[in-house]
Amino acid sequence: MVKHQPLQVYERQLCLSCITGIYGCRWKRYQRSHDDTTKWELLWSLILLLTFCLLLVWFYFWWEAHNDYNEFNWFLYNRSGEWSDGTVPILTTTAAGFTYIAFLMVLALCHIALGQQLNLHWLHKIGVTAALLTTIVGVISVNQTWGQEWDVIPISLQATGPFLHIGALAAVTALSWIVAGQVARAEKTLFQVVVVLLYLSVLLGLYVVPLYITSPCIMDPDTLKPRPDVIGHQGAPMLAPENTLWSFQRALQMNVTGLEADVAISVDGVPFLMHDLTLRRTTDVGKVFPDRQMDEASRFNWTDLQQLNAGQWFLKDDPFWTVHTLASREIELIANQSVCSLEQLLKLASYHNTTVVFRLRRPSPEHPCYHSWINDTLQAVQQSGVSQSLVMWTPDEHRAQVRQLAPGLIQTSVEKRSPQSLQKDGISRLLLRYNQASTREIRDFSETHINLTLYTVNEPWLYSVLWCSGVSSVSSEAPHILQKVPYPIWLMSPSEYCLMWVSADLISFAVVIGIFIFQKYRTSGMRSYNPEQIMLSAAVRRSSPDINVMKEKLIFSEVGNGVGSADELYGDNGYNYYTNQGISQ
Repeated sequence: MVKHQPLQVYERQLCLSCITGIYGCRWKRYQRSHDDTTKWELLWSLILLLTFCLLLVWFYFWWEAHNDYNEFNWFLYNRSGEWSDGTVPILTTTAAGFTYIAFLMVLALCHIALGQQLNLHWLHKIGVTAALLTTIVGVISVNQTWGQEWDVIPISLQATGPFLHIGALAAVTALSWIVAGQVARAEKTLFQVVVVLLYLSVLLGLYVVPLYITSPCIMDPDTLKPRPDVIGHQGAPMLAPENTLWSFQRALQMNVTGLEADVAISVDGVPFLMHDLTLRRTTDVGKVFPDRQMDEASRFNWTDLQQLNAGQWFLKDDPFWTVHTLASREIELIANQSVCSLEQLLKLASYHNTTVVFRLRRPSPEHPCYHSWINDTLQAVQQSGVSQSLVMWTPDEHRAQVRQLAPGLIQTSVEKRSPQSLQKDGISRLLLRYNQASTREIRDFSETHINLTLYTVNEPWLYSVLWCSGVSSVSSEAPHILQKVPYPIWLMSPSEYCLMWVSADLISFAVVIGIFIFQKYRTSGMRSYNPEQIMLSAAVRRSSPDINVMKEKLIFSEVGNGVGSADELYGDNGYNYYTNQGISQ
């Protein structure tokens, strides 16, 4: 009796092992399969794709919403009563989830490219489900709490659209390698037709997308209007505590053309600067008046307000993560800031010949100054000695009375109205949030000589888009950032953009056609052969220490598929495919 021992040595495929192992926990060779993916796993592949697309939009939203992080934190403060940077956990989880799902998408594409069966491991299925549900909950929460911020997506696309198109075109063009490989290896004509049609539909859609991309920065550079003026919103709140004298002084150091503040009125009729309804967030009222920390700010008299510190909170909370950049002298000045009155702000503006715009908040009906709030504010303007031509008056109440008492004030509205309506009421300026005016409306206001100011603009990309749109001025919490933008981030003429668009499409089309032809040629003569058989046929003509290894692999692959016996395969080559271990009778 002859005893034989088959050779069990296989070539190492570390890359393939890692791909199938990480994606589906199939680390061993016999666990891998070239069979068609089951319908259940196809469903999970679609869920993975859906989660990736949703997370991509969610990630893009938070990336562009950086302009309004402080606004979001303020909304959270009004709901919870505690100040914290709520963007940190959101950004951390979003970045981690997007990275994880994108990694799984790459592994899935590698499986398809290598012809491996998709079999997502159950742990990954739990992770994908958690990422999908978490993102959906986040979208719903933002829609309820901060719904107006969704407008940042179409606005940001005006700045990023042309470049996102190039990136998407490059990605879909690269996918043609996988698509062409699947089509070339497929045996069913229907499958080939469906895949090609779907891919070409997506590709052609991307080719014509620029027809629908509009951006004010695609314009003749010679028609670009002068740089928009920058107004310090609450001073320079990223560098100093908001609505304090030092904050406005820091803004003036950044060459702003105006200052903006929120104004409330104390019980003794003194207008002072305060954005919140209470004093908890921006003063030490909890320490000085612990029993009154929940009272409205307008319930305090000016003497009590002067006892409060309005700067230490900034050093403690560090709302913009900028305290570490401040010099020791600045920190000392910030620590000693107090509540600022409207008259102090107007005197500072008069000294620097700077425009001031303030939003006056009417006190509650029980307040002693409920009926006199307009007169109290006008009195503070007159006592400051500021020129009326530097003051932008925003309250709509009693405008006729204000014109009689102070005809030199710049009448400004904070409600969106048509240019004709504003001109009819003698209003020459309009103050709106940046998402409340489209490019066409901005141009309409400009043509009718209505000076439009948009708030709050902190990011250079947004400032550039509004600059190209023709806005006359913006209100910003980051004048130190915008002063470093002497020209729009990008600007190109329509002919230059058309050339870029057409060139990208032609290059993509040529690459796709070349890849399809190459993949067809590459697989045309290999469909009916086992790769290991091809390797062995080439190796049998020369001496190699790996011939036995390749023979053994072919034995198991061909015999398992019912092709024939090892004798039939190798009898003509003169090689023995078993190792003789001994002969026994």
